[in-house]
Amino acid sequence: MPGKRFLSPDTMPPPFGYSHVVDSPATRIVYISGQVPLDSDGQLVGEGDFEAQTRQVFQNLTRALEAADAVWSDVVKLNYFLTDVSQITSVRAIRDEYVDTDRPPASTLVQVSGLFRPEVMVEVEAVAVPA
Repeated sequence: MPGKRFLSPDTMPPPFGYSHVVDSPATRIVYISGQVPLDSDGQLVGEGDFEAQTRQVFQNLTRALEAADAVWSDVVKLNYFLTDVSQITSVRAIRDEYVDTDRPPASTLVQVSGLFRPEVMVEVEAVAVPA
């Protein structure tokens, strides 16, 4: 069975830090709920600090992947929900510490007017296909 293919065809606009298509044979799919900047005690990390919140979100995603015996290279899709899309540069910089930037996952970015608590500024969910 062939491995994952990360595709960005020349017939589509050039992507910036994501793949347009991920074609993956799947015998197992891991869906990770949207992660927010809460620590293991349920306390908000980084109130008013977008980068600190994003870093906590990616740490939570890492822990979720580990719980499912998966790793970042297994991630094929990320969905971002930001209260301020102008912060995408910070999100991308932190994301790039985790994902394979040569084969980035497919991604969706949505600006929202609010998340589950007013002080939460970022939520990210993931889909992984472990090898």
